[in-house]
Amino acid sequence: MTTSRRSVLAAASGLASMNVAAAPAPGHANDRAVTELIERSEASNAALMRGDIERYRSLVSFADNFTIMSPFGGATTYPHGLTADRLQAMGSFFKNGSLRQELLQAYGSADMVVLAVIEHTHVEVGGLPAQGWPLRVTLVYRRDGSEWRLAHRHADPLVAGISLAHSAALARGER
Repeated sequence: MTTSRRSVLAAASGLASMNVAAAPAPGHANDRAVTELIERSEASNAALMRGDIERYRSLVSFADNFTIMSPFGGATTYPHGLTADRLQAMGSFFKNGSLRQELLQAYGSADMVVLAVIEHTHVEVGGLPAQGWPLRVTLVYRRDGSEWRLAHRHADPLVAGISLAHSAALARGER
């Protein structure tokens, strides 16, 4: 996407800091879908950081076979694991947060959109005092009829990076 096309798209969607190095070709019908998903991902995750699970759920529709990889590691979440009780617990886990999404890359095709973002949050998590929680996040949306559904989310807290030794220790299961 050319700089001027990117600037027009960013200005039209209110995303002046948008840095899209790979996106649909200019004039591609999917430009609007990519922009809407960028906005929806920021709005939904901002709601989650406030603990507003109802707003989050109104903005996110999960694909029937979605996967979520938590920034805290552990097992991948599949549809059977995301019960109503688990969603309520997610809403209670985050409190009084704010979020600013930094778009690093967006890829779009007729039936799939991939967003690579950094979520800059300041939030109370799991009863801990409020602090910054920047996350590297990959979001994969898939078209299902006329609706875009979240097919995959992967997040990690490695925005600042860690040493090779620390990474190796984590890989060995050391805390």
